[in-house]
Amino acid sequence: MRPAFLTVLLALFLPVAALADESPLRRLQTGDDSRGWNAVGRLNLGDRGFCTGTLIAPQLVLTAAHCMFDKESGRAFTADEIEFLAGWRNGRAEAYRGIRRMVVHPEYTFDAVNRLDRVGTDLALLELDQPIRLPSIAPFGTGPQPLDGDAVGVVSYAQDRSEAPSLQQLCHVLGEQPGVLVLTCDVDFGSSGAPVFALKDGVEQVVSVISAKAELDGRKVALGVSLEEPLGVVMAALEGTAPALPRSGAKVISLSGGTAGGAKFISASP
Repeated sequence: MRPAFLTVLLALFLPVAALADESPLRRLQTGDDSRGWNAVGRLNLGDRGFCTGTLIAPQLVLTAAHCMFDKESGRAFTADEIEFLAGWRNGRAEAYRGIRRMVVHPEYTFDAVNRLDRVGTDLALLELDQPIRLPSIAPFGTGPQPLDGDAVGVVSYAQDRSEAPSLQQLCHVLGEQPGVLVLTCDVDFGSSGAPVFALKDGVEQVVSVISAKAELDGRKVALGVSLEEPLGVVMAALEGTAPALPRSGAKVISLSGGTAGGAKFISASP
């Protein structure tokens, strides 16, 4: 199937010319490479593919809401179908955990007509069946939304690099729409849910989560969820003060990994 890209028509003043060149992806192949990044892991979605997730507390993983659905049928996964592999690299993980429960943003609708609007609520939290308390796996904190032109980085799994994460240390914020960041970061199938980092006082903080791959004026870009308000809403849902799961429905463009036969985009219904 020919990949289908989400075409984004945004009224933005993009400071493209002022941005430095983005750094290439660097595979975190060894233990030394991965030191400090082991809280990023692969989320296995039964036999239906994978996404990327990030430990933000000993028992909480942050990812994209659309990863919680089978992209072909629209069926919501059950918690026992999902596994978090912290620091997955070359056939082994630093920690393996099942999922006790999962919540998504209560306003996220899997079959929403407006695909761009859907990105702003494409956020989920997974509660692990046991907390991860290992010196080699330190949860990341979260931080405020970066501004246009700010430097960010991303760590993700994706097709052709599903067995070890890759770090792009330098990409940039091109622009912003309500709840959505447009990024120059290099993402692909499987990158959904990947953390976008900004450096604050020498410490990396998660400031966005990858939702989709898109195209802007012929240029490949990534779309990220702004965390500041949506994360608070999802935390409230986790605490039981909001609905835990949204409606399921039609097929959706996805960056979650495909089956063993190969990843692919799934076209959204009009």
